[in-house]
Amino acid sequence: MVAEKFEVEAIGHVIGGRTEAIDDHWGPVEAKIELDERFEPDSLDGLADFSHLDVVYVFHALGDEPITSGARHPRGRTDWPKVGIFAQRAKARPNAIGVSTCEIVRVEGRCVFVRGLDAIDGSPVIDIKPHVIEMGPRSDVHEPPWVVDLMSEYWDA
Repeated sequence: MVAEKFEVEAIGHVIGGRTEAIDDHWGPVEAKIELDERFEPDSLDGLADFSHLDVVYVFHALGDEPITSGARHPRGRTDWPKVGIFAQRAKARPNAIGVSTCEIVRVEGRCVFVRGLDAIDGSPVIDIKPHVIEMGPRSDVHEPPWVVDLMSEYWDA
């Protein structure tokens, strides 16, 4: 039997980058992920051989923003279809967890310097994994037109 509830502890935090969760232009944003002192620097050995990192983090700055458990228009745009929270990557979700793939700039000690991480300063990091192509989609990827529109400036400078 799988436990329905379990505890997850942050392994570190995002330092630097943006201080506000602005919707677009994340591509050039640089930050670092600093692991907690319980991790030895050698826990990052070999990570610099990869170009990209998958980061799992917590949307810690939501405040009193209501959590969405049903459908809504992404970004409140009524010209886009109303879709369920699990059909979008919005931050106001039942478990405030974000996942992002970013570029590794360098690794020093217990820190990974990254570019294009869409997490803000202070975000608790739950896990990091090297991005491995073979773990990505193994067939054609498709998405609805509204997502293409939404993401059109997400990574641009």
